[in-house]
Amino acid sequence: MLNMTRADSLRNQWTIPGSFGSGAIALITGFVVFLAPDTAWALQSHGPPEGLYAHQMAHILLAISMAVLAYWLEINSYTKERGWRLIQLSFLLFLLWNLVAFSGHFVEIRITPDLIEGQRGGWDQRIIIEGDFLTLAYYFLKLDHLVAVPAILCLFLGIRNLYKQTLIKVVRDK
Repeated sequence: MLNMTRADSLRNQWTIPGSFGSGAIALITGFVVFLAPDTAWALQSHGPPEGLYAHQMAHILLAISMAVLAYWLEINSYTKERGWRLIQLSFLLFLLWNLVAFSGHFVEIRITPDLIEGQRGGWDQRIIIEGDFLTLAYYFLKLDHLVAVPAILCLFLGIRNLYKQTLIKVVRDK
C-alpha cells in the first residue's frame, strides 16, 4: 500500500515519470542536435543604427523593470523571507547586468575595429589594449556574464527556496 504524503504528491505532480521522462529528454536532445543551426552565437550583433537602438531601449526597459520589482518586493515586506530576498538580489544583479551590457554596446561602437584582432564575433577575437580607456572599458564590459550568471543562480535559489517553503507549509497544514 502506498503511503504518500501531500508533499510527495505535489512533488510528483511536477516530475516526469521514469522511462517516459528519459525518453522524452533523449528525443528532445536528438531534435536539438540534428535540427540546430550550424552556428549559434551567444552574442547577437546588431546592424546600425536601428538594431542597436532597439536593443539599447530593451536594456533600459529591463533595467527599469528590475529596479521597480526589487523596490516593490522591499516595500511590500516580501524580503523578510529568504526566497524573496534571493529573488530581489537577482533583480538587482539583473539591473547591474543591464547597465553593464548597455555600456558595453555603447563603448563597442566607439572603438576602432583595428583594435580587435580576429574574426568579428568569433571566439578568436583579441583586443589590443594600448593604454586607451575605451578599449580597456570594452574589455571589462564584455565580462558581463560575471554578473548575469550569479543573477540567474540567485533567481534559481530563490524560486527553489519558495518551493521548499511551500511544501513544508502544505505538510504542516495537513
